[in-house]
Amino acid sequence: MNHATDLPNGTIDARYGIRFTVGEHSARHLRRILRAYLVAWEMPELTEAAALALTELLANVVRHVPGRSAALLMLRRANGVRVEVTDTCPRPPLSTAVDGELAEGGRGLLIVDAVTDRWGWHPLPGRGKTVWFECHTTG
Repeated sequence: MNHATDLPNGTIDARYGIRFTVGEHSARHLRRILRAYLVAWEMPELTEAAALALTELLANVVRHVPGRSAALLMLRRANGVRVEVTDTCPRPPLSTAVDGELAEGGRGLLIVDAVTDRWGWHPLPGRGKTVWFECHTTG
């Protein structure tokens, strides 16, 4: 039984957290976990936006964090979900989007901003940061 995607019937926690090193298939597996929790929390309408935003934050870990070490925290809220990705890189998340239409990168944070209700980041004492986003339900 996969403790993250094979959720037991009944009540589940209002939070899920895991530490990991981002690898080739990490985003796919973490999206599956996110989807499973959103369905269990009766918020399936948030799945597409939250999965896309999570993918972008994980891509930033791959590109910018030495060692690719990170942690994921998903928090159920009364009005939706908050997802946090913590890494060991102290640099703030920056959009490096350029004016050129053919640029292959630099738009991740613009995508996060477009598909979520709120997002932000805060530095951690010592070394690292947490980048977070929130997706709200309409009901």
